[in-house]
Amino acid sequence: MIYSVIDIPQELFAPAAFAHYEGEYELAVLKAGPDLYSFVEPLSWSADITNTGDALLVQGEVEGTARTACARCLEPVDIDLLGEIEGYFVLDGETHPEDLEDDEFSLLPADHRIDLEPLMKAGLLLDVPYVPLCDDDCKGICPECGANLNEGDCGCSAKAEDEAMSKSPFAALKDLHLGE
Repeated sequence: MIYSVIDIPQELFAPAAFAHYEGEYELAVLKAGPDLYSFVEPLSWSADITNTGDALLVQGEVEGTARTACARCLEPVDIDLLGEIEGYFVLDGETHPEDLEDDEFSLLPADHRIDLEPLMKAGLLLDVPYVPLCDDDCKGICPECGANLNEGDCGCSAKAEDEAMSKSPFAALKDLHLGE
């Protein structure tokens, strides 16, 4: 089933109650800084919900394959992502967990429905690479002509080096042979 919202059954309001959920979720695009990650297939997720007495603790995982552009050569690259789902939903709106900051928990909505989408996105964002690369040794693109340098040398670098050397005040020293 493709969904991200869990209706909390009455049984989970008993202290120490536990339930396991799993499913699939369709996410078209995830934006992480300047990078866009697209998902061709739905993400798989599983989550356990435990009643801690004061709150519902949600823990689980979300996984899928994302496609983005390599930061160096701009070619498409597929990246397997595995994010942690974590949430803490206080049952009583008047109770404030002493050991948690305000942004570390939420109040359980009055309709007793928990939307996992923001938790899944947060988990995936923590797993995306800081700089997505097709390969650690990716050579990137030529700054002159835009050719993919992984496919071979375009010749621009040699021309640019020759031009830079000819404009240098030290160009006359190029042919100087000391002690040979």
